[in-house]
Amino acid sequence: MTKEEQNVFLNEEYTEAVRYMDNAKEALQKAKKDGNFYADEKYVRTACGTAYLGVLIALDAWLKIKDVVLPSKKKQKSIEFYNENIAKIDKKMISRLQTVYRILHLEGYYWGENHIKVISGGFDAAYEIIDKIKPENPIETKESKTAAAKRILDNTLIFISVMFR
Repeated sequence: MTKEEQNVFLNEEYTEAVRYMDNAKEALQKAKKDGNFYADEKYVRTACGTAYLGVLIALDAWLKIKDVVLPSKKKQKSIEFYNENIAKIDKKMISRLQTVYRILHLEGYYWGENHIKVISGGFDAAYEIIDKIKPENPIETKESKTAAAKRILDNTLIFISVMFR
């Protein structure tokens, strides 16, 4: 894979991983805060599961760039697959993965952990992993129709609120 092809590939995967993280953050906002905890476990579980999937997208891209052969789509990858392959390449990355796996996947998604600081720690580790695949020369992507509509609506609401102050 040439440097240019690698940059295009990483740009696509990075954009997708960040999209998952954005969706996860939206779900957390819906969970509402109640002191040091999130009030709605359903949204916390959704957010944690979505963020974990975003990390897996980033890890698959990172491993592919490192010339690790990924299992076929028919064969499910396990945490052991990631642990074994990442441990050979980067000890810091394996530590971050363990944090993400324990906090977001197990505690947040499966067990319903809702302490804000715990979930925040998992999100921080997730972003550290995703940042590993951030392309050197990001390529500007076209804005989706949904994102454009949301941006226009947000700007309109801001405009209206400023007018009627």
